[in-house]
Amino acid sequence: MMFDLSPMLPVWLLTTLTILTVVGAVYGAIRGARGMLWRTLAVLALLGWLSGPRSLHPVLRPVPQDALLVVDRSASMQVGHRTAIADHAAEQIMQDAAHLPGLTLHRVDVPGGTGHGTRLFEALDHADLPQGRFAGAIVVTDGMDHDVPPHLPPRFHGSNGQTLPLHLLLTAHGEEQDRRLRILSTPPYAIVGQNATIRVQVDDLGAPSASDAILTIRSGEAPPQTRPIQTGTPQDIMLPVQHPGETLVGLSVSPLAGEASTENNSEVVRIRGVRDRLRVLLVSGVPNQGERVWRRLLKADPSVDLVHFTILRSPNTDDGTPLSDLALIPFPIRELFQEKIRSFDLIILDGFRNSNILPDEYLTNIADYVRNGGGLLVTAGPEFTQDGTLQDTSLAQVLPAHVGTDGIVTRAFRPALTDLGRTHPVTAGLTEDWGPWYRALRPDQSHGEDLMHGPDGAPLLLLDRVDRGRVAMLMSDQLWLWSRGEGGGGPQAELLRRLSHWLMKEPDLEENRLTARIENGQLTVERHAAGQTVSPEAFVTAPDGKRQPITLTQTKGVWHASLPATLPGIWSVRQDGLVAFASPVSHDPIERQDLRATATVMGASAKASGGTVSWIADQTPHLRQVPAGNAMSGSDWMGLPVTTAAVAGETRTKDLVPAWAALLAALIFLAIGWWREGH
Repeated sequence: MMFDLSPMLPVWLLTTLTILTVVGAVYGAIRGARGMLWRTLAVLALLGWLSGPRSLHPVLRPVPQDALLVVDRSASMQVGHRTAIADHAAEQIMQDAAHLPGLTLHRVDVPGGTGHGTRLFEALDHADLPQGRFAGAIVVTDGMDHDVPPHLPPRFHGSNGQTLPLHLLLTAHGEEQDRRLRILSTPPYAIVGQNATIRVQVDDLGAPSASDAILTIRSGEAPPQTRPIQTGTPQDIMLPVQHPGETLVGLSVSPLAGEASTENNSEVVRIRGVRDRLRVLLVSGVPNQGERVWRRLLKADPSVDLVHFTILRSPNTDDGTPLSDLALIPFPIRELFQEKIRSFDLIILDGFRNSNILPDEYLTNIADYVRNGGGLLVTAGPEFTQDGTLQDTSLAQVLPAHVGTDGIVTRAFRPALTDLGRTHPVTAGLTEDWGPWYRALRPDQSHGEDLMHGPDGAPLLLLDRVDRGRVAMLMSDQLWLWSRGEGGGGPQAELLRRLSHWLMKEPDLEENRLTARIENGQLTVERHAAGQTVSPEAFVTAPDGKRQPITLTQTKGVWHASLPATLPGIWSVRQDGLVAFASPVSHDPIERQDLRATATVMGASAKASGGTVSWIADQTPHLRQVPAGNAMSGSDWMGLPVTTAAVAGETRTKDLVPAWAALLAALIFLAIGWWREGH
């Protein structure tokens, strides 16, 4: 506050009158005139009023302010009516703010679902607001935030030391409860034929004490299993892995009475079944270039145990060399082809000619091995037209081709895929710009699946199923040329890898298979049916048991279709006796860990700021502006502090001596002076 004069007469005149009045007062005092002092005071009172003394006050106006309205749009806000409550509250607050002078309310919607949960404080920190104008924040949420700081963020500490309010509006009636199922540990891989151990725990969040629950386990088409479980206690579940490839295991727990949501009462576990060290027996009839290709391929695979024998000398060889000078180990035919034959997953006969090497009973064992589920790969060369050919043994019963004595073709040719080969998983997608081979066999009869052509369109690669087993036959011994880069080479490594794994029944290489997957809320169904008749209709069963048909369309030998799939859990698809399972993958599993509406997470921050914690399912508090330093909330309202500042160049004046006061003082002084003169 400042002081100033606004005289109603010229200053020189007021000054002169004041001097004359003082001089007269002094003269009267010297002469002893009674009442002179009081008359002088009366005149001075009037002169003081005429000089116009006044006070100057600055004009204060509210400083423009910016506040934040943060609305939670994360996945947990989809529970119940939380989104509708949040929308109604946000609309009311925006309307209240529109009527408050100098206040700009910025709305920020926080979607969540980024893999890191709900991050409301990150949105508060990153909001772009003018410097020094932040007045506070209002957060509309279910209270489940995953980036709550240990202390109130610096933005909520004003420049004058004042704490700015953080108002927390919770989209529920009050504190809620939630039961959740947690997967504590699960193996990503498990050996086929063994058990996988899954550790789970059921928690009752917000409940006063532990209780009993029922855990349901579903796997494939087996009947569901149930078992009792104590909440708050980890429990191990043993599940058998019965086949290679992915197995989906659905786990669900009985609901808690009155819980917020049952969405996190279930989980789907993915376990991939793998074979334990695939055992492969490779028998090379004679040393050849091709066996190096096989050894290099199989030795490079850490999951394969390779047993390799090369026949360097047949039993009927008679070159006069004393037995004592032969540094060769005997071929363990009995151990390999009788005692341990069933321990192998795949047998490869590479250029094998049976010159009294294997008795017929052992060849019969190989044929029986195939019929009982084993895999056999035969690479055929000139030995198939010579004495001792496998075609003249009991093994011929499982071979997909027979070659006559004049079946050798010796000339340059380039292998090519058949129409079936272009869609069969073993050869589909292989680039056909291949180098030449120079020798092949032309069978006089064949059956099975013909994937590659040789000279004159003759079958070059045949696949066949024999009872529970599989047989593949390559009608040439020239594959090794591709590894040397002959004429540009070819995909020998990929072809042999796929071929061997198809023989060992790798699920991803099945030519007749049904697959399903769920991505971004869309169920995609694919049916591979190389060379087979397919029904265009499949049936989809949702996790809630609803069944609906779906029509598949064909593109390049693959049938496919898609439909929306938003329900969590295991979906099943059936077609032509095949079944496939799929489950959506949660992109933000943190959101599902706790689906309560609660003040326990963010309430401390709101209270530390002086803000309110309100449950708004029934009523939303109105927004007000409150002078700084006052309480920022009430029973039905919440406030934002108002800050004022002086307007440059503008002041407000106030007279220090009102006219009536000056006149009254003058009259009083004159009356006293008159009274003094009379006495």
